[in-house]
This record gives sequence, structure tokens and C-alpha cells, in this order.
Amino acid sequence: MTKHTATLFIQCLVDSLKPEIGDAMVHVLDTLGVSMVYPENQTCCGQPAFNSGYRREATKAARRFIDIFENHNAIVCPSGSCVHMVRHHYLDLFRDEPAMLARARKVAANTYEFTEYLVDVLGVTDPGSQLNSRFDGSVTYHDSCHLSRGLGIRSQPRLLLENIPGLSLIEMDESDRCCGFGGTFSVKYPEISTAMVDDKIQTILATGADAVAGCDVSCLMNIEGRLSRIDSPVRALHIAEILANTGK
Repeated sequence: MTKHTATLFIQCLVDSLKPEIGDAMVHVLDTLGVSMVYPENQTCCGQPAFNSGYRREATKAARRFIDIFENHNAIVCPSGSCVHMVRHHYLDLFRDEPAMLARARKVAANTYEFTEYLVDVLGVTDPGSQLNSRFDGSVTYHDSCHLSRGLGIRSQPRLLLENIPGLSLIEMDESDRCCGFGGTFSVKYPEISTAMVDDKIQTILATGADAVAGCDVSCLMNIEGRLSRIDSPVRALHIAEILANTGK
């Protein structure tokens, strides 16, 4: 069996607010026998600046990211939006710099979202036997925008969830409707964002599921916050937490 090595790219929100998601991802990869590398000098990929129109600042962050990660072959991140930034927008930022563009393409090709890496690279199809995963209850799944539309990652999370012993996956209506977070969008347009997350909450509650799962902590935090304000018992869990048996 080929020995895999993953370089951990830990999203800012995970690092600062939800470190348990990073711990869960490490647990899963360790269970699979994957060696891990963590560049401690890593910083933001530049997405917040880019989304806010600050291209110069985003380019500076992107250049630093490439300097740190370009010699690593499998860069794994528990965030579809950050992977989308590296894969797509880095190529836009450096389109007029041929040398940097070549480096950006190399990094982009080696960057994977967590569930994509599990299914498409490691061949994980049976979390019960391969990871000892178990979840006793029902779960609905939220397709985050950058992950589903930008990266086309829809089947991999579902494949994993459907094969966890004890877990019943219940699809919600319009699972790919935006939750209203959108990074700085939720800060600039809070009223619109709140209306959007309220619509998302209604589709989640209509399933009767015990929890809502996703692959982007930003969406999950937005959904979790709104659920808590209506005193809902429904939990918002990153898929890594479910796979690692920490989302109890």
C-alpha cells in the first residue's frame, strides 16, 4: 500500500474559532495511516481580502502561501472556499506574471478539499470499516457554494455520510441554496444575510434531522448561530467531526 503524506492547510476560522475540526481531520488522516506535515508559518490564503476587492493585499497573501506550500504534493484543507481560492483565483491574480502563474498552477493542482482527498485520492468509501466511524441519528447535508458550484464537489461528502453506520442521510430541499454567510457579505449586508439563513434554517428543520453537516465551517457557524437563536436542538457539524466520532 502506498504511503501517503498530507500537508495540512488549516483555514483561519478553524484555527482561531473551531480547532476541534482541525483535530478531527488529523484524527481521520492518522487512522488511515497518512503521514502529516504542518507548516507552522502558514497564514491566510487571502480570500477575505480578494472577496472584498483588495487585490493587492490578496496577492501578497497568495504569494506568501505559494512560497510556503509549493514544494508539497498533497495540500489538504477542511474548507471548500479556501481551496476554491487557491485553485481558481490565484490563477487570476498572477495571470500577468508568467513565473508566478506557473508556481500558482502547481500549488492549485496539489490542493484538495478534505472529502475530495479522502474519496478521490485515498479511496475511502466505507467509513465504518476504514475509520470506525459511527453516528446514531439522522443528518441533512448543506452544499456550500464554493465547494459545490466552484469545485463541483457534491458526491464525495454524501458517499461518506451514506456509509457511516447508524447515520440516516435526509436530503433537504435546495441543499445548495446559499446560507447567507458569504464571508464579508454577511457583515456588509446583515439584513439580507439573516433573511437568507432563515430560509436555510427552514429547509433544515423541515427534514426533521438531528444535525446538519457541511464541509465549510463558515457556513456551519452561520447556521449554528441562527439555530441557537431559535433554541433549536439541531446541531451543525463539520463532516470531519462526524467521521472522527467527535460530533456526538
